[in-house]
Amino acid sequence: MMTHPIRIAPSILAANFSKLGQEVRDVVDAGADWIHLDVMDGHFVPNITFGPDVIKSLRPHTQATFDCHLMISPADAFLEAFAKAGCDIITVHAEAGPHLHRSLQTVRSLGKKAGVSLNPATPESAIEYILDTVDLILVMTVNPGFGGQKFITAMEEKIRRIKAMVGDRPIEIEVDGGIAPETADVVARAGANVLVAGSAIFKGDSVETYRRAIEAIRSPAEKARA
Repeated sequence: MMTHPIRIAPSILAANFSKLGQEVRDVVDAGADWIHLDVMDGHFVPNITFGPDVIKSLRPHTQATFDCHLMISPADAFLEAFAKAGCDIITVHAEAGPHLHRSLQTVRSLGKKAGVSLNPATPESAIEYILDTVDLILVMTVNPGFGGQKFITAMEEKIRRIKAMVGDRPIEIEVDGGIAPETADVVARAGANVLVAGSAIFKGDSVETYRRAIEAIRSPAEKARA
């Protein structure tokens, strides 16, 4: 079975928006592997965040992978804009439109890695027939829309099942929601390797506090995999 390294992907949704470029630089200096970009439209989820223009303005601040999570519906009309803005991975929700396979094909045709995300109530069977079209599966471990929510424990078994479905495919498994030092080992043991964390990382305001927060999540995750 393929094993990817543990990656920590801070969600800038929890960062200080008045100095977003600096926050991105600081969290990468602190050891972040990816930058997670939560795009919300106030329609698919009950919140509005930012769009391609903000991402484009952040792109010059770091070489780190931009991991773009589109919580928007419909998504297809905006895929090219997010690709041009500099996203490296573009993740669409299985629930966001009627033609998931087409959406994923479009992302790949734009030269980007394709991800699919599942809300907590969506069964893993929803992605059974698109596994050969994705590079990443994002398991929502809270209901999408807001940061700072509590981890839904039933998602541990779902991650395990998805890991079994993936088999030998080179697909990364990402988790988002309620990820903190006390849940990092649980999701890593279940099979996740990319851990998104927002409020658990952006609780201080310096590179050093971010470094400690990232390490506090990475360490139990890596131990759980050992």
